[in-house]
Amino acid sequence: MAQNKYIIKKKSGIHGWGIFAKTGIPKATRIIEYIGEKITKAEADRRGERLIEYAKKHKESGAVYIFILNKKYDIDGHVEYNTAKYINHSCAPNCEVDIIRGHIWVIALRDIQKGEELFYNYGYDMDTYEEHPCFCKSARCPGFITAEEHWVKLNKTLKEKSKKSVKVL
Repeated sequence: MAQNKYIIKKKSGIHGWGIFAKTGIPKATRIIEYIGEKITKAEADRRGERLIEYAKKHKESGAVYIFILNKKYDIDGHVEYNTAKYINHSCAPNCEVDIIRGHIWVIALRDIQKGEELFYNYGYDMDTYEEHPCFCKSARCPGFITAEEHWVKLNKTLKEKSKKSVKVL
């Protein structure tokens, strides 16, 4: 794990390992780059499916670290030297991810205090929301890891499912 003046890896109360501020981090700071192997979309699909199947078989979660880079390529961050892969999801994040000139950066959304865990919203689609329950404990959390733009639709879907599961006596 490469040294970074802003962060440290420690056990997280949310999920496994997490990344924490070892000093105050000002708003808009580029904290860490999400790095790894640059792969094609086809290879990303192959690896993603293989890792999902492995995780299901071994009852694990958080196995896929593939990040969309652009229309042609993704970054497979499942490498030892990618510290950013340990940043957990939250529905009330203190960071965001931005792609700047072909580099994926984790950037502070606000001033972050020393000792705070870093989070960003993973921004998953609705397609597989049921496979991604959320444990962030945020008051804003809809219960599944999805991009905020999907929350209204997700809440409607969950209400409909709830109505269908109610038994009439």
